[in-house]
Amino acid sequence: MLILPLSYMLFSTLAENLARMEETTKRLELTSIMVDIFKEVSQDQIAHIVYLLQGKVRPDYEGVEVGVAEKIIMHAIAKSSGTSQATIQARYVETGDLGQAASLILEKKSQTTLFAQEVTVDRVYNTILKMAQVGGSRSQDMKIKYISSLLNDASPTEARFILKILLGSMRLGVAENTIMDALAEAYTGDRKNRPLLEEAYNVSSDLGRVAKTTAKDGLGGLESFSITPFSPIRPMLAERIRTEKDALDKMGTGFAAEYKLDGERVQIHVADGRVEVFSRKLERITEYYPDVIEAMPEISKSNNIILEAEAVPVNADTGEFLPFQNIMRRRRKHGLAKAVADYPVLVNFFDVLYVDGQSFLDETYDKRRQMLQYVIKEGGMAHLVPMMRIEAEVDIVEFMESSVNAGCEGLMIKSKDSIYRAGSRGSQWLKLKQDYQKGIGDSLDLVVIGAFHGKGRRAGTYGTLLLATYDSAEDMFLSICKVGSGFKDEDLDTLYQTLGDKILAKKDLRVNSIMEADVWFAPELVIEVVAAEITRSPIHTTGKADNDSGFALRFPRFTGRIRADKSAEEASTVEEILALYGGQAKTT
Repeated sequence: MLILPLSYMLFSTLAENLARMEETTKRLELTSIMVDIFKEVSQDQIAHIVYLLQGKVRPDYEGVEVGVAEKIIMHAIAKSSGTSQATIQARYVETGDLGQAASLILEKKSQTTLFAQEVTVDRVYNTILKMAQVGGSRSQDMKIKYISSLLNDASPTEARFILKILLGSMRLGVAENTIMDALAEAYTGDRKNRPLLEEAYNVSSDLGRVAKTTAKDGLGGLESFSITPFSPIRPMLAERIRTEKDALDKMGTGFAAEYKLDGERVQIHVADGRVEVFSRKLERITEYYPDVIEAMPEISKSNNIILEAEAVPVNADTGEFLPFQNIMRRRRKHGLAKAVADYPVLVNFFDVLYVDGQSFLDETYDKRRQMLQYVIKEGGMAHLVPMMRIEAEVDIVEFMESSVNAGCEGLMIKSKDSIYRAGSRGSQWLKLKQDYQKGIGDSLDLVVIGAFHGKGRRAGTYGTLLLATYDSAEDMFLSICKVGSGFKDEDLDTLYQTLGDKILAKKDLRVNSIMEADVWFAPELVIEVVAAEITRSPIHTTGKADNDSGFALRFPRFTGRIRADKSAEEASTVEEILALYGGQAKTT
């Protein structure tokens, strides 16, 4: 048997471990399998492995899309195996998984090829990267050629996972925190060192780079990570509170309050004459804001800066704020120029993270606000988010009224001494939304983890969705309710299509649910829900400890809003539910 150097890892080795990861129902075992992979792979390949585990080839902010259409993949399978499209389609329908269908077809393929090239991790990675970057009139033919070249030499198991990566359907229950746990154990001997890896990831948003640095230089190498233009910083998040009094109880006095706007949170990077815009999910969205890009040289006094802002759609005639959904109209593939004209935005700046080579992450809120006021030239589409110093409850009540009258959602409460804690949620930032409705007094952003088949007029779609909160301490999604009301027919169709590529054969390892759904999903999609109240429940796991009951939502209703701007880890947390439940008890 040929002995390969360590740097020459065969893809079969990775595929066998991916198969083990698919089969396990134990999260610790999942982490252990990744530790085994990381210990075996070379330092030069570890970044590629980490990207592939996440179903990507580059960090999200570079905008390199791996996804390949099923039609192209079916042509490639046919070309490689000599099988008819009809047979491939039949196998696909039978298995519900195109990667599995290809595996079954290739098992029957003749294995008499004399000059097959070995399928290495590097070969798979580089081929997929080339496919993601190919463009032009012959791009479809080139992609079919690239896929066929891999399938010609791949085993059935290798083919299955190559196609899963290409389709974005490799649902392993692997989250960033789990990967960092495994990296810490593999390269430092103790997963308790994960926070050090996380600090580097928070300012780089590149887990592959974090992995490679840790593998080569250990924990000491992570000290080289610093905030840099065009590598987005993971956003700081806020805890939810219910009343003005809660803000005073948590903050004391002398804190700042800002308007909470209903727009898209964006991070704007400017350097060397280049401007890029990133979403709160760290995706590059520059192309959707050509008007902002054009205006930035006149807005910022610095040409080397990283800013945070809320982009809010406005009525072109009246200047009034429009609902968040209107800004999503800019995301269409066609008609962008018309959407920009029809839905102009105001860019409301609320933080500065970097100026002229200096990081401001460790500066206090007061100092960052002072710099923001200095560096931003207000006018046109550029504004500073209104801010007020709060000394007493009457101040916050009056400022809340002012915010609501201006068309905003409520207030952001910020400690004047708080530094910017990238990637974390804490009590230094609080969000207080106006109590427009009875019941829990606020909407919740919940993660879709499962569904139940519709009946009657909802047949052919999902009649009810199973939703969850996020437990950041355990990195788990905990069930809290089933929701079946508030859906229009077009909502059901949209959700059915959107959830189609998130279906899992089994419950995700990060999902804790006593209730059994008809269909399980990867915990990725976030939707907005309102409810009459929070109640105790023995059948839901949010807030459940030992034999105690958990918490559930009574009479939940979908608001019609899919939170495409939020990752699952930014959904409403267990702590928020507990706080709302406590506040609810005080008012009843």
